[in-house]
Amino acid sequence: MSVETYSWSNISLTLQNGKTILDDIYGSVSAGEMLAIMGPSGCGKSTLLNVLAYRTSPRSSTLEGGIFINNERATLNKIKQLSSYVEQEDSLIGSLTVSETVDYSAQFAGIDKAHKKELVSKTIKSLGLEGQAMSKIGTPIQKGISGGQKRRVSIASQIITSPSILFLDEPTSGLDSVASREVISTIKKIAKRENMVIICSIHQPSTYTFELFDKVMFLSKGRTVYNGAVSNVVKYFNSIGHTMPPYINPAEYVLDLINTDFQGDSSVLDDLVSKWNSGDVHKVGTESVQLTEATTINEMQNILILIARSLTKARRDILTYYVRLVMYLGLAILMGTVWLRLQNGQKNIQPFINAIFFSGAFMSFMSVAYIPSYLEDIQSYKKERMNGLYGPLAFSLANFLVGLPFLFLIAAVFSVITFLWSTFTKQQVGSGII
Repeated sequence: MSVETYSWSNISLTLQNGKTILDDIYGSVSAGEMLAIMGPSGCGKSTLLNVLAYRTSPRSSTLEGGIFINNERATLNKIKQLSSYVEQEDSLIGSLTVSETVDYSAQFAGIDKAHKKELVSKTIKSLGLEGQAMSKIGTPIQKGISGGQKRRVSIASQIITSPSILFLDEPTSGLDSVASREVISTIKKIAKRENMVIICSIHQPSTYTFELFDKVMFLSKGRTVYNGAVSNVVKYFNSIGHTMPPYINPAEYVLDLINTDFQGDSSVLDDLVSKWNSGDVHKVGTESVQLTEATTINEMQNILILIARSLTKARRDILTYYVRLVMYLGLAILMGTVWLRLQNGQKNIQPFINAIFFSGAFMSFMSVAYIPSYLEDIQSYKKERMNGLYGPLAFSLANFLVGLPFLFLIAAVFSVITFLWSTFTKQQVGSGII
């Protein structure tokens, strides 16, 4: 489906305690355009972005309004099918290289193998990551690429899926001014080339970066101060009595104007909101035509891709299984030494019971070593599930199939050493004592 316009009307979000997070927000972005959502901290930028992407709104809240694709009401499945979302926090698998991370995203998107390699290479190069293509993302115990480079990898892994709509939450976070400009410039070129709708929240960009956007929406306390072409920002604020000094960054000027965090008086903001609402605001039509649901994802193909990725991670990430193997090996030797050459007999029944108990207990306790790796997996899963790449069945089954042989090996090593050194008899093993 071709997305010509993505629009929203009467978007309001109110918490249960009566606090308004978003107040009657309108907007529209056409294919090939980039919209920047800007405002002071806490103004509702990320909340609006999540609402527009059909992501979970805050609990105990009331959401009103409509979201439309080509003036037809959008559904959750349709948004997932047509869009990708780059989150503010980078959820990447540290043991994979930059190239592998982007490549797996391309596989999930079903990109043809004949073109995948070339497309991965071009995408990495366009975001200035060619020199880091074979570098690992990095883990807590193994240094990888920088935070700014991780940000660009996150963007690359979503851009390569060629979505019709791309949401970005703070895409320039952690980047210097030059890198920010180049990243936004690259995204703009891709938007024009692929006829893509781009909506992103961004903090105080430089003048050059700001001018790369086609449209900008300024928010403050959940209310719209301006929503229109970037080229008209200076003209509009001059026309309502807020003349901008020459050579000033328009974004910086407006953000200073609408920030009430350090000013007790909010009359200026109220006046700006009033003037904007009383002007000729373009309000989107609210037809309520239901779109067709997204097609079913090929779960088997996703399972195979996840298995391949998990195996790569298991081979490289020592925290996943190798540290656990060494820990269980050391524990088995320790326990075998404590109960070394234990003689069978009634007088030793309590030591045998202790050995059995601590074997089971330590095997359970030591599983906490897998938690850091699991947390990394679950964060990656949440991001990819929200982007509609695969579901919980594929994730759970792939993790189970990859982990099973490693867990069997760990259990076998521990059991064999403990059994031999502690002199458990075959009869004890056969009767289920171990």
